[in-house]
Amino acid sequence: MPIASPEVYTEMLSRAKSQGFAYPAINVTSSQTLHAALRGFAEAESDGIVQISTGGAEFLSGATVKDMVTGSVAFAEYARVVADKYPVNVALHTDHCPENKLDGFVRPLLEISKERVAKGQDPLFQSHMWDGSAVELEENLRIAEELLASSKEARTILEIEVGVVGGEEDGIVGEINEKLYTTPEDALRTAEVLGLGEKGYYMTALTFGNVHGSYKPGFVKLRPEVLKKAQEAVAEKYGRTKAFDFVFHGGSGSTLEEIHEAIEYGVVKMNIDTDTQYAFTRPIVDHMLKNYDGVLKIDGEIGSKKAYDPRAYGKAAEAGMAARVVEAAQQLKSAGNRMK
Repeated sequence: MPIASPEVYTEMLSRAKSQGFAYPAINVTSSQTLHAALRGFAEAESDGIVQISTGGAEFLSGATVKDMVTGSVAFAEYARVVADKYPVNVALHTDHCPENKLDGFVRPLLEISKERVAKGQDPLFQSHMWDGSAVELEENLRIAEELLASSKEARTILEIEVGVVGGEEDGIVGEINEKLYTTPEDALRTAEVLGLGEKGYYMTALTFGNVHGSYKPGFVKLRPEVLKKAQEAVAEKYGRTKAFDFVFHGGSGSTLEEIHEAIEYGVVKMNIDTDTQYAFTRPIVDHMLKNYDGVLKIDGEIGSKKAYDPRAYGKAAEAGMAARVVEAAQQLKSAGNRMK
């Protein structure tokens, strides 16, 4: 199937919310990890979201080029071609973008999408994230309001973050403290400034103890009830139940019960990066250790081309990551729920 159109993406998110599941949003950094994500979605019979961060976009442009827009455009165009071979709907998204990178990442990509839309084409990406977690709420929402207007014109969806996710991702560091928990007042202010759909479609990453990185179960102290209280506050003031479409960040180490509770309160998208990185890399390490004398030319020998051919361990890496994507779809209950 082709990359999701704006209408299909909107329907995907609506179905997730009404039917009680969420989509895995898989971070990728290469054509190979993209195929692993697409393969995983297909094997799970789940639609899904593929996303790139600022660092991922730089890497996709070439390790010495480091141009986020070049990498993003190349990735999106490649994804459009290869996604046609997989029987699922997939949306393209750009992940965490802090204020100092907006002009080199999200804003120019929105302009490209506006130009495409003006020509009768679909936008380049289906959604973009503005990460305002490092600025005060009012500044965060001021920038979000500007980006939401551009997103509406570009026929894309905006993702925002209200609160702070702990840990580190792509150089963005959040301290692990009480700021990890968004308040109902923050949610009400978000609805007041950005509206509830009339100004444009946006998803909200409220924080309820989320921490980026790799952690054992129990380390991350999640409070999914934060999401419930936010929805209730908005419902009481505006008369809309589950008005927000929530995004779950920093989910490594979360229990299945916490994930399902978050979905119950309106989570439609869950970011998955750390776990799939490991699932991709682990089979490569296994291959190298088992084929040490083949991948290296030691003791004057010539090694084994079959062992050091990147396709040999690349296939194993793809399979390993795809299996983790299937697991994510099963945990989020999107498996078997693809749109026909």
